[in-house]
Amino acid sequence: MKKSLRGQVDPFIVMDVMEAASRAEAAGRHIIHMEVGQPGTPAPEGARRALAAALEQPLGYTVALGLPALRQGIADLYRRWYGVDLDPARVVVTPGSSGAFILAFSALFDAGDKVAMGYPGYPSYRQILRAMSLEPVGIPTRAEDRYQPRAQDLPEGCAGLILASPGNPSGTVLRTDELRALSDAARAKGMALISDEIYHGLSYGDRCHSALEVTDNVFVINSFSKYFSMTGWRVGWMVVPPDHIRTVERLAQNMFICPPHASQVAALAALDCTGEADANLAVYAENRRLMLEGLPKAGFHRIAPPEGAFYIYADVSDLTDDSLAFAAEILDKAGVAVTPGLDFDPDRGARTLRFSYARATADIAEGLRRLTEFMAAR
Repeated sequence: MKKSLRGQVDPFIVMDVMEAASRAEAAGRHIIHMEVGQPGTPAPEGARRALAAALEQPLGYTVALGLPALRQGIADLYRRWYGVDLDPARVVVTPGSSGAFILAFSALFDAGDKVAMGYPGYPSYRQILRAMSLEPVGIPTRAEDRYQPRAQDLPEGCAGLILASPGNPSGTVLRTDELRALSDAARAKGMALISDEIYHGLSYGDRCHSALEVTDNVFVINSFSKYFSMTGWRVGWMVVPPDHIRTVERLAQNMFICPPHASQVAALAALDCTGEADANLAVYAENRRLMLEGLPKAGFHRIAPPEGAFYIYADVSDLTDDSLAFAAEILDKAGVAVTPGLDFDPDRGARTLRFSYARATADIAEGLRRLTEFMAAR
């Protein structure tokens, strides 16, 4: 059968790296995983207990926008974290943040529209847009701007702008004044604003700021995957302006029917487990300290300031101009899986790598030891 042109998206390279690492492990090797942004901890205990207690009851369809109690709980989270008084009717529970992006792009854009985002950035933005007959437009960012776009650099002729704070792969955070300037510039250019805040709760200095603190005219996307350690549960959420609720609801009804009921039950309980989540954050903070100390010793000196999330983005242009081959060499010779920058920046990513420090501290220490030995012998 014919293959659609819009279906011919690029691979998600980090998933290919995971597959190569899995093959190495199947062959008996011990691999240190610094490639994937996945917490090494399980879902909070309270979330697991809540689901276990619910398993004797029917778990069927919920309303399309999610369990009302969960939507209220998420609205309460915005009050606690940001001081934002949020109507829970604006909260849409989704099948992971990926489902939220599909709903947002469907609600906001028409085929052929252009949507801008900073490069480097999360690769699935580009590929989901392409699969929906939309055109991603990269905004080249600079190390001196912490790999975040500037208001004066927004392109003309785009229907939307995607922001990410903390960013993936950089881990850098937008300040309130930067969010406001970007929001104002997007509105002046007629661009719909989407703010990816999936790594909120994971910061190592000042707290992260939501775009909702500077504007209501925004689609904000978040997830239980990172701070709450629930990647495989596939439950996220989106906050939309009031006049978009019904449009998003109709799309959600037809695309997904509803988010997974079981995951929603667990997510609701997870909202009361911030103590456990903050304990995980303390582990990431120690891992970050080890990485900032160990990577330069290994020979990776040019790194973005990791203010949030659990990534370090390194400029390795002094070491290679082929990050794909370099990452494969590191996996083969050092037994450490890392992600080539081509995933995040199709133009300059051949000279960068992303290191994740989401796993156990012992794994991070061992990975740094292996990287140091590998680089010394290279």
